[in-house]
Amino acid sequence: MKHGIASDGLLALDELDDYLSSDESPDACMQLSDLDGFLTGVVVGPELIMPSEWLPVIWGDDPPEFKNDEMAEQIIGTIMGRYNEIVQSLSADPPGLEPIFWETKAGLVIAGDWAEGFMDAMRLRSVEWAALLNDEKAGLPLVPIIALVGDEEGRPILGNKAEEQAQLDAETSDLIPSCVIQIDAYWKERRGLVPEAKGTLH
Repeated sequence: MKHGIASDGLLALDELDDYLSSDESPDACMQLSDLDGFLTGVVVGPELIMPSEWLPVIWGDDPPEFKNDEMAEQIIGTIMGRYNEIVQSLSADPPGLEPIFWETKAGLVIAGDWAEGFMDAMRLRSVEWAALLNDEKAGLPLVPIIALVGDEEGRPILGNKAEEQAQLDAETSDLIPSCVIQIDAYWKERRGLVPEAKGTLH
């Protein structure tokens, strides 16, 4: 997994990863890869969603308890920094995206968690997302993402066997950046926005 580098007093993504997987964070909070998918889904969605609505979703059932104000600022600031990185990468010419996927010691890429996070973002505006889901042509970029998502018991929704799903993860991960760029372009066109218009959040 390629992690970002800290700047402006924020944590590196490695450090954010350590916090999210530690006993200090809420038990049901997102881990780094699903957090990245979630932030991406929020950024490229049908409408701007303010942090006050989506930040609590990251933590799950319980709000985070930070040791002090400095830690709170670092954690929240790093999450917002990653959000802004995604916005800026998709507003570039040409647009780009470097998703954060898990990678096994053997080098196998696991994109399912990222896709789960993206779907969590879609659920925040499920009615609005239906326009893309129901568009047979424009909705095609969603197919690889949905194919990576499991059901409530963690089983692949397409009914694939474990080894088939692992292979799908590896193959589909290469498609994700292109799919996200197309999804982002779809909603920007629907809103009549130029790439720079969405802006960053603080």
